Amino acid sequence: MAELDLSSDVVALTAALCDIESVSRDEGGIADAVEAALRALPHLDVTRFGHTVVARTDLGREERVVLAGHLDTVPLTDPPNLPTRREMVDGEEVLYGRGTVDMKGGVAVQLRIAHEVREPARDLTFVFYEAEEIEERYNGLKHLAADHPELLAADLAVLLEPTNAEVEGGCKGTMRVEVSTKGIAAHSARPWNGHNAIHDMHDILRRLADYEERAVEVDGLTYHEALQAVGIEGGIAGNVIPDRCTVRINYRFAPDRSGEEALAHLHSVFPEHELRVTDLAEGARPGLDRPAAQTFVEALAVPVGPKEGWTDVARFAALGIPAVNFGPGDPNLAHHDEERCPVAQLVAAEAAMLRWLA
Repeated sequence: MAELDLSSDVVALTAALCDIESVSRDEGGIADAVEAALRALPHLDVTRFGHTVVARTDLGREERVVLAGHLDTVPLTDPPNLPTRREMVDGEEVLYGRGTVDMKGGVAVQLRIAHEVREPARDLTFVFYEAEEIEERYNGLKHLAADHPELLAADLAVLLEPTNAEVEGGCKGTMRVEVSTKGIAAHSARPWNGHNAIHDMHDILRRLADYEERAVEVDGLTYHEALQAVGIEGGIAGNVIPDRCTVRINYRFAPDRSGEEALAHLHSVFPEHELRVTDLAEGARPGLDRPAAQTFVEALAVPVGPKEGWTDVARFAALGIPAVNFGPGDPNLAHHDEERCPVAQLVAAEAAMLRWLA
């Protein structure tokens, strides 16, 4: 079994975590290493569910905070982008390798805090979960929230996903729907015998092109909505008038709307059409008006903005826990063949969290 030295610096610990391959559904080795390292710390109570590890302090503090991060990565490249390596790029030292951004740098920060902060000012819950990068049904945080929500109870949750070491509050919701038009099939040489469903799609596409997306302030952060066609299908052959055309639409909605309200809005945009919902994930308000969140932002003293995508902070919001994203790494380099994180950013993220907790 691989061993982790939590007393090592955050960069070396990130490299050690990355060098334990943990592609989704194969997190057993890294979960074993994380569990063993945490069980060696007497101030923590450690439990494990599958390949999800939870460690908690129980000091009777007035406030509790969850620090969460996933253990899995997307598949390696060919040839593999492991083991990790350190290089100088434009005068800056960088750590290369799968997981350096998404998100073993954040996991290393969690583990360093677990090792270094034995008497935190607020009780801490550390969550290291499996299967974030694949289908939701495997997601370890989802199962933990459903089966053991008491372990996630807190005044604030911090998901250490990559944010360039800046705070990103909450997240937008996402909904995918399909809209179809119906026609009558016929030979393309005699189109008057049929009705072209693709031509009828013009009105739907025009509404999407003309749609004015909202910019919405929620708890002091401005989220930019997006309504876009992301796919279209129609026609069965080059000599057949298509009798059906379907466009797939993705709506990224601000966290002031619930999924139900988002769907109602789409019905107002396409009142004459039936909408088939194929995917829905609720957004999360940042909760920056909560005292715990305000203290976090003040202590870190880094830029604060909205999370324009979707992350697992929404699972905490569903439990009534305000949640923010904060972690090292440029999210634009997540899953990249040349995935890499500046060494200085790993160090800065750890320092910022220690300012808050210690």
